[in-house]
Amino acid sequence: MTKVKIFPAILLISIVPQFVRAQAAEVNTAAAPQQFTIEIEVPAPVGDVWHAFATSEGLSTWLFPNATVDLKPGGDWLVHFPGGNTGGGTIVSFVSEKELVIAALAPEKFPTVRAERTRAVFAFESRGNATVVRLTQSGWKSGDEWTKAYEYLVAGNAQLMATLHKRFVEGPVDWGKEK
Repeated sequence: MTKVKIFPAILLISIVPQFVRAQAAEVNTAAAPQQFTIEIEVPAPVGDVWHAFATSEGLSTWLFPNATVDLKPGGDWLVHFPGGNTGGGTIVSFVSEKELVIAALAPEKFPTVRAERTRAVFAFESRGNATVVRLTQSGWKSGDEWTKAYEYLVAGNAQLMATLHKRFVEGPVDWGKEK
């Protein structure tokens, strides 16, 4: 496995500048199966971060309004975008405050990848009043669409993690102001 460390200034400079200065992101690549890992430290206890991931109410405080979490194997972990599009996926398994595994939906512009799904593992590690959140996404296959989806989701999931960090630094998103 090849391990490439990408410094935040390269990966996240246009996403959340204050996050960039404080956090590092790692992206790991491997030939087969290809995967990437993004890790951040969130300034909140693991129980609070877990709640932000594992409940509809919590997910709606940072990812998108009216997100749906049905915390059980086969349950939804979904964001409902305007126009009927969804993001997220189906919960494969979870260990409370430790790990959430999702069969991840790629965006609609990657129909093959969306149909076949990848595996997104969110790991949560308590560090006192902080929590390390590590996302490892695997299950990538060969082909142009898979390569484009991989590149898109490395950047998109780095933004996802930056948004989670921002939620705990600045507080829940006021979706009324965001419109």
